[in-house]
Parts: sequence; C-alpha cells; structure tokens
Amino acid sequence: MSSKTRKDDEHTQSSAAQAAAGQTDTGVHAPGEQDEYNIEEYLNRELLRFTTAGSVDDGKSTLIGRLLFDSKAIFQDQMEQLEASSQLRGEEDVNLALLTDGLRAEREQGITIDVAYRYFSTPKRKFIIADTPGHEQYTRNMVTGASTADLAIVLIDARKGVLTQSKRHGFIASLLGIPHLVVAVNKMDLVDWSEEVFNNIVSDYTDFCDNLAIDDISFIPISALTGDNVVDKSSNMDWYEGRSVLHHLETVILAGDRNLEDFRFPVQYVVRPHLDFRGFAGRIASGTVKKGDAITALPSNKTSSVQSIVTYEGELEEAFESQSVILTLEDEIDISRGDMIVKSEDLPESSTTFEAVLCWMDDSNDLSLSNHYILQQTTRRVQAYVNRLEYNIDVNDLSHNPAESLTLNEIGAVRIETAHPLYFDAYSRNRQTGSFVLIDPATNLTVAAGMIRHSARQAAGDEPASRTPAERSTVSPNVKWEDTDVSLAAREERNGHKAQIFWFTGLSGSGKSTIAKALEKRLFAEGRQVVMLDGDNIRHGLNGDLGFSEADRQENIRRVGHAAKLFYDAGFIVLCTFISPRKAMRDEVRRLFPEGRFREVHVKVDLEEAKRRDPKGLYKKAEAGEINDFTGIHQPYEVNHDAEVFLDTQKVSVEQAVTILREMI
Repeated sequence: MSSKTRKDDEHTQSSAAQAAAGQTDTGVHAPGEQDEYNIEEYLNRELLRFTTAGSVDDGKSTLIGRLLFDSKAIFQDQMEQLEASSQLRGEEDVNLALLTDGLRAEREQGITIDVAYRYFSTPKRKFIIADTPGHEQYTRNMVTGASTADLAIVLIDARKGVLTQSKRHGFIASLLGIPHLVVAVNKMDLVDWSEEVFNNIVSDYTDFCDNLAIDDISFIPISALTGDNVVDKSSNMDWYEGRSVLHHLETVILAGDRNLEDFRFPVQYVVRPHLDFRGFAGRIASGTVKKGDAITALPSNKTSSVQSIVTYEGELEEAFESQSVILTLEDEIDISRGDMIVKSEDLPESSTTFEAVLCWMDDSNDLSLSNHYILQQTTRRVQAYVNRLEYNIDVNDLSHNPAESLTLNEIGAVRIETAHPLYFDAYSRNRQTGSFVLIDPATNLTVAAGMIRHSARQAAGDEPASRTPAERSTVSPNVKWEDTDVSLAAREERNGHKAQIFWFTGLSGSGKSTIAKALEKRLFAEGRQVVMLDGDNIRHGLNGDLGFSEADRQENIRRVGHAAKLFYDAGFIVLCTFISPRKAMRDEVRRLFPEGRFREVHVKVDLEEAKRRDPKGLYKKAEAGEINDFTGIHQPYEVNHDAEVFLDTQKVSVEQAVTILREMI
C-alpha cells in the first residue's frame, strides 16, 4: 500500500512480508518449531497473564499480532486466514491486527468488541493475552478480560496524547488491582520518533496515575506496525534506554504479587472413594499449607490439622497458591462444597455485610435495591441483595455521583447484605477471596462482578449514626431502621460518659462474671448508665431456644451482639460475659460498633486452674462425658492476641482488674 493511500488513523497494517522473508527472526520459537522440546520444562515456566486496552485504533490488536508473529506463535492455517481477510479488506500486506479479532463484526469494522484470548511462550515465560475492547460501551468485557491479569498494557496514540479513554483504562486496571501497568506509546513512527512527544505523554499520564492505586508503572515508546521496541530494541529511538515490551513481559517480577501469607482453600467437593479415605478437593486461592498445619473449617469453626496433601502425582509435603490438591484431615469434620479451610491463626473476615465496588453487566435489567440475587464468592453461594448504592463512579473523570441504580457497564460503590456469612479478605489484599459475582436467580445469568473493599464495620466512622451497623442488620429490604429522636451524642452528654462495650471472654471459671459484676457495681455507684449481659442469663429467655451446637453457639453470640448494640445506642456501658471461644464470633460482634468503642477483655486462666475452680461443676461433667463439645475439654479456645485488655486472674485480683478497666472509661 502506498503512503498516499495508507490510513493513518487505522494504522493497523503489518509489514509481515519482511518477517515472512526471515528478516525479523527473533530466535523465539513456538513449541512445534523446536528440534527438541522439553514438555516438563515448558509446563514449569512461570505464567504471566496480561491484558491490553486502548482507544479505538490505538493499535492494541496490532501489538498483540506483532508479538505473536515475531514469537512464531501463528500457525499456518491462521496465517492463510489472515492473508485472505486482509485481501478482502483491500490491503496489500497481511494485517496482523485481525489475528485477535475473532468476531466477523470485528474484522469488518476493524475494531475489538469481545475479549480475545491468545497464548504464546518464550524460553523464559508462558503468556496468556486478553485483548479487550476499549470502547466505553464494552466496559464489562474489559472488566471480564482484565479480572485475572497480572499486568495491563494501555496503548496511547503518540499523535493524540492522553485521552479520556486512556485514563479510563488506567482507572479500571487500578480498580481491578492489577499490580503492573505498562503504558505503550504507540505509532512513534508517525511523530518522527520524537522524544519530546513521548516525554510529554509520560508527564501527563504520570500526573493522572498519582490518583490511582498502582505502584509499578512503566512507559515504553513503540511502533506496533514496524515492530520497534516490541520484541527487539528500536534503532530509531536511541534516546530510549529502557526495555522492549517483550523483554519487560519476560522480566517483570511477579513473586511479590502473590499472597503467600493467607491460606485460603475453598472446598469444591468431598472425595470419598471408599470408607477409609475422606478428602476435600479444591484449588488453593492463596497462601501455603504443610502437613501438620492447624486448620479451621468455616463456617463450622471446627479445628483439626492437615494429615496429607494429595495430588495425582502423589503426596506433597507442602502446597502453594494456585495448586489443585486434596486435603485430608486428622479429625472427622463435616465439610462440604462452599466451605473454606484456613489456618487457625489466620482467619479471614467474616460478615453478612460488606462494602464493594460493583460493575453492572446485565443489558436487560438495571440494578434494583429491592431484588434478591445469588452471590457467588469462590465456591460459596448465598442469597444477597444490595441494600444501598453509595454512588456511581464516572470512569472518565473518577468523580463520584449520586445514583439510584446502575445500568449496563456502570460502576458503583455499594453495600451488600447476605443471608449467611461470607469469609473474605479485602480485594486489595486477596483478589481470589475478595471478588464475587451476582447472579439473577430467575435467569441464572451473571449480572454483576464485584470487588470487596472491606466489611461494613470499617466504614462506620465515615457514616452518620443512623446508618451504622444497626441498619445493616436488616435482612428484608422492606424492613427499615427506625431512628429515635434522641441522638447518641445527646445521651452521652447527659450521662457524662461515652457508650461502649466491654466483651469479657475466656474459659469457664476464668472469672469473667466475677470481674464484670464488680465493675458493674462500681460504675452504678458512680451514677453511670451500665448494664451486664451474662451468658447464662441470656439463655434463660432470649436464647432459650438455642442449644450448644456450633451453629447455635454462633447464633447465640450474634443475637447477644445485636442486643448489646441496642443498649449501646441508648448510651449504656455494656458488660458482656461470654466464653465465645472463636475469634471469628467475637470479630463479628466487634463489627457492629464504631472503631474504639468495643473493648475485648481476655480473662486468662490456666486450664488446670479452671478445672480446680470449676464453680459450676461443668468441667467435672464434661470429663465424665455428661457434656459434649465443652470448651477447654473437647473444643479449643482461640486467643485474640490483639485484644484490648488481658487480665490473668491467677496474678491479678478482682479489685485490681476493676481498677484497670475503670481507667479505660
């Protein structure tokens, strides 16, 4: 094609003739072209998933085509199809951009509509590319393609500079928690390889990225058409001292992006081929696990230890993130699909209410606050609804705007409530357990993708008193929290003290109730508004219908937490004395209150001393088999090492304990 007929705004034709003649051989070969190929070595190569995005005709499909062509990852039949498609478009040279445009509409229009995935490898790494559309009306497609990416390449046309769409793509990459961003300034050949043009774009985009949560940003000047700085360094831009695109993809450090700390194992199914084997199959979402590790199964909170780690190739001593394994445990625990196995010392968040960012994907129905949805997070499915839309995010300028609903491709900040607890980490910490989808139960279609920001408790300090956890306890959208005409601040001013919770926890016989009663007596004598909620007393009435199964214990603490919240809202100092053996139970109650208003008081005692005291004779009954699942005998007690107060009742008297607590009010 002559320079007179070339359309600069498309800029998608490839100089494939030179490459086909062998003039651009990079030494990178596809698996089928090497004389000797080591399958095991190939499978063990590190995998990098990356996505590309850019405005219309910025050249993202051309860039991918160039990478695939120069790495010899295009098969002969694909090449023949490209040649035929290029001829139909009246192009003399093969148009590599058509390689990833799989839909006929895409090839006819020369644009990307759907997400196209391509695979290639070099001797250093394997790659999965997601070529995503850049148009605003296909935001959901970009979110889908980029959701699992380790790196994003945003293309910017050197002639046009930083456009609104360029900023939008950077924002979405940041929103999805993609840790590495490469800004490829394309079509440098059309600006005479100008260093000044490149530097201006770097300056403009860097200023914009200061508002985004992306730590690693690189800028590379390229020409996807000619291949400059795509695979090999360009001789036309000697002023650029950085890496080529492929070199950057091969060498970017990924190890620091993996969450190897928080072991999360969503159970996919139970494997029981015969009576002597019972294992739990799944893919490790994050973290590592070894034989002998102490684990907790959620939601039952049953504990055990890892007996074996089984794979098709045999048993492992240790398994890591992304590995699919079968875990067997030392104890028989009731675990099923949707449960999660975690390390006992590192539990995830547990809540029925959380804040999230939602991308709406349904083109038939808008988000409705009155509709119920199915929420799927890892392997767990629960009923859920969106009880509040905080704001709509304008992806073009990052502004937050009031909204009553979300339509197709819109993104907003929401609060979601679920019928049963979810076990999650913030998306910024763990992309696997911090992400979810919403499903319309009527059509079984995915209508939204979401990223969990944090539990609702963590946002309590940013919202008015009328919208704190009491409101988010609502299960039905038809039930609304009724505010009183007397504010908490007014009650606190009259009382002369702040409302607060003291949660006494510890083994039976540790002295929780003894200390709490002494503190209540002293505070009452001082004229304070104080009330004590005791574990045994609560079970005489409010929780008289509950037993001592794991599920009933959780429900017992949940009800107590909300009862304490009512007293808190009335301005009381609330003293709660409950064994509450699981840290997750206590954390669930903590989430009901603003930061700094909940004090966990761990009342410590050695087990043998507790048995000696045994004020109610419970230890004796438990050891005689008259009581099952008794904490300290049959079930462990989980110590929160971050509790606000530790009282060792073998060293501290009741009077001393009361003095310590009184000074905190």
